Amino acid sequence: MFAAIFNIDSRPVDPRQILISNHDIEILGCDRRVAFIYSKAAPSPAPGQSSGIQDLEGRYWIVGRVRLDARSELQSVLSERIRGPLRDISDAQLCLHAYAAWGDAFVDRIAGDFCFVLWDDDRNRLVCVRDQLGIRSLFHAEAGGSRFVSDSLDWIASRSSVNRDLDDAWVADFLTVGHSLEFERTVYRHIQRLAPAHVLTISDSGATVRRYWRLNIQEPLYFRDRRLYVERFLDLLSNSIVDRLPAGRVGISMSGGLDSTTLAACAVHATGDAARVVAECLHFEKLESDNEKHFSSLVAQRLGIELRIRACDELTYDSQWQSRSIKTPEPSTLIVSAHMDRAVALERANKAQVWFYGEGPDNALAFERGAYLSWLVGRRDWLRLGEAGLLYLRAKGLAGLTETLRRYAARRQTVDEAIDVPPWLDRSLVDRLGQEERLSGMSQLGGVGASSTPRHPWHPGAIAWFNDPIWPAVFANYEFEESLAPFVLRHPFLDLRVLEFMLSVPTVPWARNKLLLREAMRGRLPDELLARKKATLPSAALTSPLRIHGLPPLLRNSCLDRYIDVRAVPVVGSSGRHWQQVVAVHALDYWLTQGTP
Repeated sequence: MFAAIFNIDSRPVDPRQILISNHDIEILGCDRRVAFIYSKAAPSPAPGQSSGIQDLEGRYWIVGRVRLDARSELQSVLSERIRGPLRDISDAQLCLHAYAAWGDAFVDRIAGDFCFVLWDDDRNRLVCVRDQLGIRSLFHAEAGGSRFVSDSLDWIASRSSVNRDLDDAWVADFLTVGHSLEFERTVYRHIQRLAPAHVLTISDSGATVRRYWRLNIQEPLYFRDRRLYVERFLDLLSNSIVDRLPAGRVGISMSGGLDSTTLAACAVHATGDAARVVAECLHFEKLESDNEKHFSSLVAQRLGIELRIRACDELTYDSQWQSRSIKTPEPSTLIVSAHMDRAVALERANKAQVWFYGEGPDNALAFERGAYLSWLVGRRDWLRLGEAGLLYLRAKGLAGLTETLRRYAARRQTVDEAIDVPPWLDRSLVDRLGQEERLSGMSQLGGVGASSTPRHPWHPGAIAWFNDPIWPAVFANYEFEESLAPFVLRHPFLDLRVLEFMLSVPTVPWARNKLLLREAMRGRLPDELLARKKATLPSAALTSPLRIHGLPPLLRNSCLDRYIDVRAVPVVGSSGRHWQQVVAVHALDYWLTQGTP
């Protein structure tokens, strides 16, 4: 955990008010009104992750979590600029040098997984930064003449001067779709979350927030030689993996699907040592059988890596969750499996300090052939259209191609599907927030919140997904998983170099059945896996434990009645998203009963 305090009223920070065991504290600023706090009690960071409070020549200070991509290139550019070597320095120190070299524009030169606070002693201001995709969280609040910034929501909420009133809109969103529909909201009305790709600057003149990066894919990337797509993809992914590798072993959360097994194959190639790669496969045996065990075993045997196969039938729901005294920073349905998740996380941490997850290709390589073909027709790009048609014809046949062109040559219409507000949500709350209007018209193609960004002309769903508030919510879940054990999760496919390339390749043919990955892994992964169709998550395996064990009675926290008509809440949902909304009610009730920090 790290934090910063900036006293707006110019009074000096009293270290006795914030002194906590196992924390480093630095009092900064010419008038001693800035404090940096860093927790030494947290698990030691993995290589490339900054540790402690660092400074540059007593002018600039930084505290945070920083892991940079392409650090050698940044280091080289900075070395030339300052006319001196920059050897054996941390990623946080590189950020300080970048700030000294380019000022506010330094955020345009860095990428990776980070959230940090930088103090500029020359200009008497805090510069607070969150990474482009929101992999790391950063929170801030103003109270009692002070500004508080931290990666810990609980820490800010525990400040005596901070108002802990709940944010009704956040709660209503959680009870409806499981996460906030707005980037900046938290469960607390007076504590905000810095949005991804944003900078918060705090000084005597006030606080300003600006966006420094947008996911902006213009034209598709066209190569004359198709082999260049695969070569470029493998080169970028290899660089991403090397940037994220620890000194020792690396773990792969590996199903029997294409994404995670691609990471395993590329990690073996990058390390040059299969013994440095360990994988774990979660699969269902009793509730609903799947083929993950079979395919992951094939891959492990082919690559020569260690594989642990774990049946997860008993891991999806803990019937004793209400008595475990585990607390999440915000209400979360993860609480119903947190006890088992902790056991799994601890065992993983014993195997490797860094684990790779395969997030990214499912969304980036969404096969939006209709939007792509319609875009080509609208541009009268008959050459590209004909090329796409020939490539698609190989896979689907003439009859399928004719039908596709007939359906999509005309202007594509957006189809919106409203999300239902649960009937037990307090009606006066729904009306006051305009909850139904907030939800209506949101495109399901790109996920909840997709309508908040302009529609992309030829890759609308994919681009919308990566501009959706669901992504920071997913990463917040991963951060909670990291809090259960001393290990770090990393996402090589979400390296901006890799992500932007996947989004730039022509949808036809490279996104069809993730052809880009299949071609890249030809000869590296078993043919049987490469021929496998994408498997869907077995829904019965998630809902069956609820039907078997049931949910415990509501604790009936007094605040719950502000949001819920308890009499209308069913025992458990019967289908679709309904059961998740029921679990959300119980998760909120439990969180309220646990109390604020």
